[in-house]
Amino acid sequence: KAKAAAGGGKPKKKKWSKGKMSDKTNNAVVFEQATYDKLFQEIPSQRYITIATVSDRLKVNGSLARKALQELEKQGAIRPVQKHNMTLIY
Repeated sequence: KAKAAAGGGKPKKKKWSKGKMSDKTNNAVVFEQATYDKLFQEIPSQRYITIATVSDRLKVNGSLARKALQELEKQGAIRPVQKHNMTLIY
């Protein structure tokens, strides 16, 4: 009995993987002229426009995308479908 208990030893500790890490996107914080022109050409023709879709399409951060949507709405290029405090859908 003593020999069997001594032979078992301590089990190795399980190493947890970090999981799949997605790369952090390096979004712009100011509009360049090319991005600004792309905003007025591409975004109004989209069927479903949100802050996230603009941010993803133009590679700009969320606050810049919000300001861009406000500018497009002011010019009459897009019209709001739903204006919630967080989610703006155009």
